[in-house]
Amino acid sequence: MTVWRCLTFVACLNFSTLLYAGEDGLPFTENDGCMQGPLAQFGKYLGDWKIEDSRLSRDGFGTNLRTYDPASGTWEIAWAITAAPGFSHIRAKQDESGNVVMHYVAPVPSPLRRITFFPPDDAGWNWTLEYSQDDGVSWIEVYRIRATPFSAASADSRP
Repeated sequence: MTVWRCLTFVACLNFSTLLYAGEDGLPFTENDGCMQGPLAQFGKYLGDWKIEDSRLSRDGFGTNLRTYDPASGTWEIAWAITAAPGFSHIRAKQDESGNVVMHYVAPVPSPLRRITFFPPDDAGWNWTLEYSQDDGVSWIEVYRIRATPFSAASADSRP
C-alpha cells in the first residue's frame, strides 16, 4: 500500500468563468462555482486529501482534462499516462446512486476498464478501478484509492 498526499482540484476555474461571465467582479470570490449543478459531480472531490492506495496492477500515473457536456449529461475526459504514448478518451456519467462512473471510449483497452468515484462524506471518499474479461458482464477490482481529509495534525506523518 502506498500513502501519499494529494491536493485535488477541478478545472472549474474555466467553468466558473463561463457561468458568471456577465456578473460584476471576479467569478472566483467563492468556491460555489464548482459546487453547483453538474460541476458538483467532480467539484465535491475538491480538497486537500491524504491518499492511501492499493493495486494489483501498475499502470503508472498520469493526468487528465475533464469537460462537461450538458447536452448528454456526461463528462468527456482526455487521459494521458506516463506508461503509454498518446491520449485515451474516457466518458463519465453520474449514476442514480451519486457515483461517477468512467468508461474508456477510445482506444478501448483490453481488458475493459471502469473507474468509479464514490460520493464523499465527512470521512473522505473511495475510488476503484475494475477490469472485465467478459465484455462488462462481471468486474474485478484491481486498484483502490481511499482519500481522507488531510489535516495539519497528520502533516508530521507524511511519507
